[in-house]
Amino acid sequence: MPTVSASYATFTSPLRLTFPTNQVALKASNLKMVSMGWAKNGFPSLRTSRFRVSCAAKPETVQKVCDIVRKQLALPDETQLTPDSKFSALGADSLDTVEIVMSLEEEFGISVEEESSQNITTVQEAADLIEKLVQGKPEA
Repeated sequence: MPTVSASYATFTSPLRLTFPTNQVALKASNLKMVSMGWAKNGFPSLRTSRFRVSCAAKPETVQKVCDIVRKQLALPDETQLTPDSKFSALGADSLDTVEIVMSLEEEFGISVEEESSQNITTVQEAADLIEKLVQGKPEA
C-alpha cells in the first residue's frame, strides 16, 4: 500500500473535529483517515509519521477479480469490465454473487465473512476487500 508523507497538506473536504481525542477526521473518496496533533499554540500540525492515505486495490487484484467475474458469469470476451462494473448490471443474482465470492476466497486464500460479502456489489469493492483481507492475513 502506498504511503504519503507531507509537512504541509491542504484538504477541501469537510472536517469533523473530535476534541476529546485531539484528532481531526476527514472523509473523502480515497482518503480514509488523517491523524493530526494539536500544537501548544492551538493550531493543528500534521504528524508525518502518522499521516496515511489508504488507496484503492492494486491493478493486478482488480484484473484478477474481473477475470473471475467474467468466468463465473460466463461473460463473452468483448464484455467490458471496469472497477465500477456492478455485478447486478452484468446479470448476476444473489447466488451468482455467492459463487463469485467463493471463487475469490479460493483464488486469494482468504475467508470473507458473510456480512462483508453482502456489501460487495462492484468489482472495485471486491478488490478493495481482498486487499484488506490479504494484508491482514498472517504470513505462512
